[in-house]
Amino acid sequence: MSEEDRQRWNTRYSQQEGTREPSPFLRSLADLLPKSGRALDVAGGAGRDALWLARRGLDVTLADVSDVALERATEAARAAGVSLRLQRLDVETEPLPPGPFELVLCLNFLWRPLFAGFPKVLAPGGLLVFAQPTRSNLQRHAHPSARFLLEDGELPGLVQGLEIVSYTEGWTEEGRHEARLVARA
Repeated sequence: MSEEDRQRWNTRYSQQEGTREPSPFLRSLADLLPKSGRALDVAGGAGRDALWLARRGLDVTLADVSDVALERATEAARAAGVSLRLQRLDVETEPLPPGPFELVLCLNFLWRPLFAGFPKVLAPGGLLVFAQPTRSNLQRHAHPSARFLLEDGELPGLVQGLEIVSYTEGWTEEGRHEARLVARA
């Protein structure tokens, strides 16, 4: 990712209001997710999902390219009384933080080469939770643009070396066409 992209994300996070609620998809998995151990939130932005995981008892590392997002996550964690490990990371040019992690979360970020790294950082039995809009999302929404979308039906083929626990693809209650997956190491 270029410095220009980092600045674009910094600007975007500077203009956003506060920390939003955690992903409804992530919350729907509450009974399946671990309540202890280490978790990695890849491209986790201002920490809405990382905070939810930390409140559940996980030791969470939030990795993001945006300095502003990480500052927001720091403030939100302090206000919530939880701790987060924060790492400024450009996952397009730098490796994922070393595991093992009981949970790796990657929501609304697509960089296909990451899929080769997920099995390497997951603990045995650890879970990968991934969700991303597909090309069908363009039927109702102009964003994200096609270059940031999965092809319809593509996601299961990207997952190598992990057992797929659940996979769905379709229109969500939030009005997006997403592919959603949980896989186990």
